[in-house]
Amino acid sequence: AQAQHDLLGLKLRDSLVRTRVNLINTVRFTLKSLGHAVSNPSSEAFHKNIVTAVPADCLPVVQPVLAVLALITEQIKTLERDLVARSKRDYPVTQRLQQIAGVGPLTALCFVLKIGEPARFGRSRDVGPYLGLCPGRDQSGGTDKQLRISKCGDGLLRRLLVSAAHYILGPFGPACALRAYGQHLAGTSVREKKRAIVAVARKLAVLLLSLWKHGTD
Repeated sequence: AQAQHDLLGLKLRDSLVRTRVNLINTVRFTLKSLGHAVSNPSSEAFHKNIVTAVPADCLPVVQPVLAVLALITEQIKTLERDLVARSKRDYPVTQRLQQIAGVGPLTALCFVLKIGEPARFGRSRDVGPYLGLCPGRDQSGGTDKQLRISKCGDGLLRRLLVSAAHYILGPFGPACALRAYGQHLAGTSVREKKRAIVAVARKLAVLLLSLWKHGTD
């Protein structure tokens, strides 16, 4: 029951983050319609930076939305502080999982809550299909086509793992085996790069489960 309660807290935070992104896009579109293009700064500081980024006569139009953004940002910070403190107190294994670059406290907590019991997977690599990070298959007669990833399982955890994979393969990702694995798969086309990111996310899930099952560093 406690794990379900904590997982709902994670999903609530995710809903607030998505709402904030939609409101920021609404403000940017509105200001662009008025002839004032706005860059995309940090989501947390958007409602503050926009005050000095646009003329004063445009502010009354978007001020109600900026007030809502400020409130949502504060609620997101409050939820994050509570979830991080709870992960340290009630789920100490999350500290071990955060040894991997790109895996923060919320990603580690979501992984622990969704998996529940690592022994349920006989092989660590079985967690990939469980999270929908493996390609589907179209087998009929003599054909055996590989499709897009199945996207089974929890969408929130899958997005968090993909986000971690983006960091690992990004400009600030440290040199590590996961990064080297992804760079080996990534080609020059956008499709190849996307496939590399998904492959790193899948391998990351396998590594997280392995660290958890065996208690290794």
